[in-house]
Order: sequence, then C-alpha cells, then structure tokens
Amino acid sequence: MFLRQTPLYDMHLKYNGKMIDFGGWDLPVQFEGMGIIKEHNMVRESAGLFDVSHMGEVFITGEKAEDFLQSLVTNDIKVMKDLQILYSPMCYPDGGVVDDLLIYRYNNQKYLLVINAGNTDKDFAWIKQNLIDGVSAVNVSSEYAQLAIQGPRAQEILQKISDTDLDSIKFFWFNPSVKVSGIDCIISRTGYTGEDGFEVYVKSDDAAFLWEEILQAGGDLVAPIGLGARDTLRFEAKLPLYGQEIDQDITPLEAGLGFFVKLNKDEDFIGKSALIKQKETGLNRKLVEFEMLDKGIPRSHYDVQKEGKVIGHVTTGMHSPTFKKPLGLALISIEYSEPGTEIDIIIRDKPIKAVVGTGLFYKKQTKTK
Repeated sequence: MFLRQTPLYDMHLKYNGKMIDFGGWDLPVQFEGMGIIKEHNMVRESAGLFDVSHMGEVFITGEKAEDFLQSLVTNDIKVMKDLQILYSPMCYPDGGVVDDLLIYRYNNQKYLLVINAGNTDKDFAWIKQNLIDGVSAVNVSSEYAQLAIQGPRAQEILQKISDTDLDSIKFFWFNPSVKVSGIDCIISRTGYTGEDGFEVYVKSDDAAFLWEEILQAGGDLVAPIGLGARDTLRFEAKLPLYGQEIDQDITPLEAGLGFFVKLNKDEDFIGKSALIKQKETGLNRKLVEFEMLDKGIPRSHYDVQKEGKVIGHVTTGMHSPTFKKPLGLALISIEYSEPGTEIDIIIRDKPIKAVVGTGLFYKKQTKTK
C-alpha cells in the first residue's frame, strides 16, 4: 500500500523517527533517543515540535460565506471577529458528527477550515454537497504544511525567529502574515496538547527549512515529537479524537461538547432538529471520566459493564504519563454516569474495577490574556 508523505518526511528520517502507517500517512510515532514518555514530558515541561501537515485545509469564500458556515456547523459563526478562531462540530442531519474543525475568520467573506487528516476527502465532499450559491470551497491541503510548537517555552523559542510580537496573538486568534526566519506564515495560538503554543502554516516547500530553524532556535528546550505523545497529551487534556470520542454515531451532546452547539441561534443548521429533540427527550448515554481501582490498562473499544451488563465502551484509555496512573474516557448509559459509580472495564475477558470521576484530567495551560 502506498503511504502519503508530508513535506517533512525527510526531516523525520534525519531525526530518526520511527515511522508508521497513520491513516494512510507515513508519520513518526516517536523519535529515537526519546520515546513516547520522554517526548510527552518534554512538551509538558519545555516544548515540542510536531508535524501536523497531514491535517486538511479548505478555504471558504464568497458573499454568503458566513451564512453558509452558519448552516453547516453547530457553533455560532456570527459571533466571530476578524482573525478569530472558532471550534465547532459539523453534523449529519441525525446529529452524528461528520467532523470537528477549527474555523479561521479572515472576514465575513473568507474563512479557513482546518479539518482532521483522515476526514479531509469526506469532509470536503460533504462541504461541496451542501454548498450554496455565492460561495466557493477550495481544498488547499496539498499546498500547506502545518507545524505545531507546544509547551511552556514555545513562545520564547518561536519569538527568537519571528518578526511579530507573539503576545499580540491571543488564545484562539491568528495572524495571517507573520515572518518566521524570513518565511511567510499563518500563525495561530492553538494546539492539541493542553499546553500553550502555536500552530504554524507555511507553503509546503518552506516546511523543512522552518522545521530546522525552530529546532535550532530552541536548542535543548525543544525536540521533535511523534504521534504517540501527541495522543497521550491530547488525551490528558480531554480533547476529543474523531473515531473515538466523536463519530457519525455519537452526537456532540453525548460527547460533552454541548457548549459548542448553539441550539438557540436563529439560523437552521444541519442536525439542529435532531439535537434539539435529543436535548428535550434527554440523553441515553454520556461521555464520562474514570480511573482504575484495580490493576489494568483500559483501551479504546473495551466494553464497560455494570453487574455483568454491557453499559457502554471505552473511547480512549491509557496510562497517563503526567498523573502516572491509568485513566479513561467512556461512553456509557446515562444512569451509570454519576461520579463515584463503580463500573467494570473488560480487559482480556475479565472485569476490572474502575470508578466514574470528575476533574481527573489535565487542566489546560493555555494563555488567555
């Protein structure tokens, strides 16, 4: 099978990345000399550099761009200001999730959508299927590379080679014209780790040069980070992963993303009536946090039981590097979702005791002021 390569493929080989097939992409799961735990801790304590060029980018433009997006996603596009970013689920008519995405507003006639890598083709087809007159959608994913520098030292490192005061870029805002080591970049204060940091969009041909420049500017304070630590970091910060916490069969309300579903906005949007009905009739299941009481590591898709009855499944579970204990997220029947409820995680066909909790996960260290 042919695996797609990002513009940073040669950098991964140069820095001894252990390459794996990630949804059809040839990407590093970790780097030699570090490993997932060390890479995870590097981001929590200093800074890490990620290649996220496999993510998709779609420009939405036209006189009715704002109206179109308002009808496409669950969040309220009309509250956005120029150069602001909004997170939103995008739903099917039955309320299931097509994808979750970031929406970058240049102005009310120009938006950039950043979508999950494995969903790029599906999402773009869905966008085109629902397009209205006066709006254009262009998939520019192949033209851009995306680097993420994340961690408490991220700003200090990137500032050394940037021509813009990075303090001016607030959390979930962006600047479309920053020069980094002389290269034109779009920079946003966003990320998928729970730490402060930036995502940097550059033309594909400039990606390798910029990768080297950031590592050189950071020295011992920064290291390349693979997909393994990216997953442990996002999990600890309780950030959803498509295909696990959300998918076509899980609604954003069930996934605990109700804050990003504006059922009171005046305009209709795809899935609105189904989500209103679900809220009015009450949820049958809910995403919960849990921790293990007995020894065992919970994994995605393991069954969750109560008194021998299957009540749901683990969406993500693992040993938390920061908290040094197993934690998990599970989608379970609503009647068992109260904190303190004991449940069984089925590991190797055996019920292992766990307890539903709250506040178990990492508090995000984002810079809001």
